[in-house]
Amino acid sequence: MDPLRQSKLDEALVRMIACDFQPFSIVEDKGFKEYSHLLDPSYSLPSRKTLSKTVMPRLYDKLRGNLMEKIKSASAVCLTTDCWTSLTTESYMTVTCHFIEDFQMTSYLLDCFVLTERHTAAHLASELARVTNEWGVGDKIVACVTDNASNIVSALKDHLHWDHIPCFAHMLNLIVRAALKEVQAILQKVKTIVEYFHRSTVASDKLKATQKQMGQETLRLKQDVATRWNSTYYMLKRFTEIKDPIISTLALTNASLPTLSPEEWNISREILDIIKPFEEVTTEVSAEKFVTASKVILMIRGLQRIVTRYQRNPSSSDHVKKLVDSLMLEMTKRFGKVEHIQKLADATCLDPRFKKQAFVNQQAAEETVKRVTAAAAAMNPAQSEEDNTSHRTSGSTGATASAGAMFWEDFDERVASLRPSATTSKTSDAMMEMRAYLAEPLLSRTSDPLAWWRSCSPVYKILSEVMKARLCIVATSVPSERIFSKTGQIISERRNRLSPSKVRELVFLNANMA
Repeated sequence: MDPLRQSKLDEALVRMIACDFQPFSIVEDKGFKEYSHLLDPSYSLPSRKTLSKTVMPRLYDKLRGNLMEKIKSASAVCLTTDCWTSLTTESYMTVTCHFIEDFQMTSYLLDCFVLTERHTAAHLASELARVTNEWGVGDKIVACVTDNASNIVSALKDHLHWDHIPCFAHMLNLIVRAALKEVQAILQKVKTIVEYFHRSTVASDKLKATQKQMGQETLRLKQDVATRWNSTYYMLKRFTEIKDPIISTLALTNASLPTLSPEEWNISREILDIIKPFEEVTTEVSAEKFVTASKVILMIRGLQRIVTRYQRNPSSSDHVKKLVDSLMLEMTKRFGKVEHIQKLADATCLDPRFKKQAFVNQQAAEETVKRVTAAAAAMNPAQSEEDNTSHRTSGSTGATASAGAMFWEDFDERVASLRPSATTSKTSDAMMEMRAYLAEPLLSRTSDPLAWWRSCSPVYKILSEVMKARLCIVATSVPSERIFSKTGQIISERRNRLSPSKVRELVFLNANMA
C-alpha cells in the first residue's frame, strides 16, 4: 500500500479509538482484523504499540498546533477548570478555553493532566499558569469560571489575579440541595423504593409487566446522584409518572418497604412543579455553543419571581412551604448582588436581546453602561489629533508648507482648548456608539445575539470589540465537567492501565476533533 494512504488510515484508526472510547487492543481482536482485511486487504493493521507511541502522539501534536494557531487570533478568552479523581484514583485537572471566532462561540480543551502534588492554591495556580503560557493566552484571559472550592478561588484571586466567576450551575445545585432537605423524609422513601427496584430483578420485571398490563409505556425508574440535584428531580419525575404501576407492583411483591401516603404523592407533584424551573435553567445555562453569561441575571430574577409567586399562594403542606421559603432565602443569600458582578453585568448589557432592560437596579444598570463605555474608549484605536490633521490635509502642499512656522503660535494657543484631544475623541466616539446601541430596538429573546453583532459590527466597531471580551464568558464550569465524563469512559475497566500521558492525548483528541 502507498505509505501516504497507510499513514492516513492509521490516523483515521486513532481518531476512531479516541472518538469511540475504544482500547488500543482492538487491533488485536480477531473480529476487527477480519473486518479490516475485508475492507482493504492491502492495509496492514499497525500494532497497539505503534498506534499509542507513534501515530497518536503525531496526531495530537498536529491538532494541538492547529488549535494554537486558531486561538492566537482570539482577542479575549474565558477559561473553565475543575478537578476529578479517576477510577485508578489518580487526580486530573482540566482547562477549557472559550472565545468568539467569526462571531460564533468556540470552545476547546487546552489540557487534561494528572495532578501529582497536593491541591494547594499555589500548586493549582502554577499549573494554570503553565497551561495558559504554553497556549499563549495568559494576557487574554477575561475571566475563569470554577466552583467555589477555596483552593481554586484563592489560586485565581490571590496568586494569578484573574477575575473569578462562580459556576452558576454549582450555585443552583447548592440552593436546591439545601431546600430539598425540607422534604427529605419523602425523598428518602422514594429513593428506598427506587433502589429496591434496581436491586431486585424480580421486582423490576414485575414492574415492566404491570406497566404493559396497564397499557403504559415501559419506563425504568431513575436513581439520583448525590452531587447533582437535578438527578433527584429526574428520579421524582419518573417515580410520579408511573405511580399506579409502582403501587400495584409493591402490593404484589409484599416487599417490606415504606410507602407514600396519598398526601405524600400530592406533595411529590408539588415539589416537581416548584423545582422544574430550576432544572430548565440548569439545562439552558450549561450549553457551550451559545452565549450564556448574559442570561444569568435574568434567569435569577425569573426564578425569584416564580418562588415569590409560590410564597404568595402557599401550599397546604408545611413541608412545601418550608421548601419554598428555603429556596428564596438561599437565592437571596447567594444572588442578592448579582447585578454588581461586573463581567456578568457587562455581558448582559452587551447582549442586544437584553441591554439595560435586564436590570432591576437602575444604579447597577447605569454603572454598567459607564463601565462598558470606558472599556470601549480604552480600546478605541482613534488617531491622535495631529494624525487626523495630517490625514485631512495630506495632498495639499500649500496648506501644510508653513504648519510649523512660529507665526502660527498665537492662533494655535488660542484654539488649543477648542480642539478635542485624542483621549476626548476616543471617549466621545465610545459614548456615541453606546447611545446609538442602547437606542436600537431589542432583539427577539430567541434570536442569536452574535449573528446580530456580525451584521452590526461595521456600525459599532468599538463596542463589538468589547463584546468579544464579555460574551465569550460562559456561565458554568460544565465544559470541564463534561471532559471528566469523557475521561471516565476512557479510563474504563478495559483500559485501566493507560498511562496519564496517553489519557491526556486521548481526552484531547476526543474533545477537540468533533
